[in-house]
Amino acid sequence: MSRSFLAKNPSVLTFLLVLAIFTLTVTILSDAYGLAFVSTSFIKTLGKTLCLCLVALAMDLIWGYAGILSLGHMAFFALGGYGLGMWLMYARTEEIVVAALAQDVIPATAEEIRQGIATQIFGVVGASEFPAIWVFAHSFWLQIALVVLVPGGLAAVFGWLAFRSRVTGVYLSILTQAMTLALALYLFQNDSGLRGNNGLSGLQNLPGLDGVSQDRLSVWFLWGSALALGLGYVLLAWVVSGKFGSVIRAIRDDEQRVRFLGYSVEGYKLFVFTLTAVIAAIAGALYYPQAGIINPAELAPIASIYLAVWVAIGGRGRLYGAVIGAAFVSIVSSWFTGGRVPDVPLGFYTISWVDWWSVVLGLCFVLVTLFAPKGIGGLFDLVAGVRTPDRKGAALGPDDGALMEREAQE
Repeated sequence: MSRSFLAKNPSVLTFLLVLAIFTLTVTILSDAYGLAFVSTSFIKTLGKTLCLCLVALAMDLIWGYAGILSLGHMAFFALGGYGLGMWLMYARTEEIVVAALAQDVIPATAEEIRQGIATQIFGVVGASEFPAIWVFAHSFWLQIALVVLVPGGLAAVFGWLAFRSRVTGVYLSILTQAMTLALALYLFQNDSGLRGNNGLSGLQNLPGLDGVSQDRLSVWFLWGSALALGLGYVLLAWVVSGKFGSVIRAIRDDEQRVRFLGYSVEGYKLFVFTLTAVIAAIAGALYYPQAGIINPAELAPIASIYLAVWVAIGGRGRLYGAVIGAAFVSIVSSWFTGGRVPDVPLGFYTISWVDWWSVVLGLCFVLVTLFAPKGIGGLFDLVAGVRTPDRKGAALGPDDGALMEREAQE
């Protein structure tokens, strides 16, 4: 990474330093490696939050910088979870089946073991054979490859069809949402090959690590999630800091002019859409082993809408804003929906925050959109002294929520 890149983006070093301090502090306060001040369940919540921050970074690149409001990126997030979850469930079930068959007088054959694994996994949906999509489930590295290739391939095909037809704006958002809904409805079927509504469970039990406690595994996943978030932040900061970043921001602001200048607008959009889908899938592959279960409800279109809300609240067009928004909403949501906030009795009605949290979140989104389009990240502009330049009455552009004011000064 060149000195000019770091000099132009001092926030990268600041972000990495804050992330490292946070990870070290949580480790010291954990049950497994420290003072036992932070519970294992809360460490898992923090680890999952870091994964959500990573997918929020992807959303910020495609929406905040490229101007493409995708309402389907949580589908790629879930596909990444399914990809790794298939290996986790296969390998863990294999250990159980092999241990059970070892008690037989006659050693079990490889085919008997495979049949036992299939029966254990798919008996819940009335099947006893592996679907074709499980052909590589026995191999960790092949499944890791599929975590990248399947969401990336789906994004590439969908993006190519959409962008070559020059579908933009709200129409593209509707198409991405329709893709997500269609995929979710398909996975709800028992014959989808992924156990239908039951989903994949027991993902927190890592194969070959029976002797490792959950409190230690939770810290390991926290480390992995922090590493992925740090690398993702550096990568996307590098992408948006150079010529490529200037072009995608120009596409966001005036697509027709960029096309007139000879740039392949569709090619840039397709690359961003595919790259962010892969990043979302990697985040999902780290998230669901910490959650322990994944089912088709995770692909519901509302999840992708929540993702857009996180980025808007944090401040789109700012990578650190996306991280702040996702972390803030995730932690506060866990607090409100976990029963930690007492209900408010009004006499004629009792406000239960578990039921009303979605309303509060929606209200926050509306208020941010109307009165603080820069989001929480805009507070850093005040601290840094970044002010709107004097444009002699000229408009700043169509998107006040992005960094157009600051870009105008550079």
